[in-house]
Amino acid sequence: MAVLDVSFMATTLKRTVPIKVIIPTDKRYFPGMKCREEGKPYKTLYLLHGILGSAGDWLYGTRIQRWAEERDLVVVMPAGENSFYVDQPWNCSLYSEFIGSELISFTRKTFPLSHKRGDTYIAGLSMGGYGALYNGFKFNETFGAVGALSAALVVNEKMVDADPDSPFFASTPAYLKSCFGPDLAKAAQSELNPFVLVDTLLQKGKELPALYMACGDHDSLLADNRAFSEFLTQKGVDHVFEVGPGAHEWDFWDNYVLKFLNWLPLEGKQAGMNSGNVGV
Repeated sequence: MAVLDVSFMATTLKRTVPIKVIIPTDKRYFPGMKCREEGKPYKTLYLLHGILGSAGDWLYGTRIQRWAEERDLVVVMPAGENSFYVDQPWNCSLYSEFIGSELISFTRKTFPLSHKRGDTYIAGLSMGGYGALYNGFKFNETFGAVGALSAALVVNEKMVDADPDSPFFASTPAYLKSCFGPDLAKAAQSELNPFVLVDTLLQKGKELPALYMACGDHDSLLADNRAFSEFLTQKGVDHVFEVGPGAHEWDFWDNYVLKFLNWLPLEGKQAGMNSGNVGV
């Protein structure tokens, strides 16, 4: 399994950005194993980290590398800083356009990836769970499936009452305004709010991506995730929502990213030769 560190100039972010890419082009097979068809493009998962994180988080916190190799899946992990993966023109940073357009274009030109909507997925945890939901639905013609683990669904009317003295910087009005704009009440009523975004897309008759959501039973974000799932059910939006043991932690995300991969329409599980699988 090859893991690549890549950097490229992103027009949408006005700077050179890092990404990590898991790509199984070096997969080796044992005698008798069914080999992958030569030249067949890869299905791709764009995987977003949470707040305080980096492009390498998923590699260090989960077993995504092993599971991607088994399923012949390319995984692209961008650095989202603390942006919530939304456009911030006041900072000259269009993170949403980067995730939903420029990153797709760059990786498809650079690697042997499928261009099909049904082969292109986006997922994330916490801040990245919000980013996956928002951008997966916003760019619904690009992504065929979305995975939101412990999604930080913070864009709502409660933002207006954010505490400026909160000990956690991401709960303060200053931070929220840096992400979502100076008028938090307006942001809560805009398509930055996933409830509003879904309503708008349904009114336009758009085909929404398939959606898998999960949250830990001891996660402080559970109530918001459950409320969004109930909203989707009321709107007739088919989706999966699972609640399992755990809090806002890597053990939960490690377990549930595997459940998400098993839910996706991926290739059959087949490990190649590696130091943990020598065919003995």
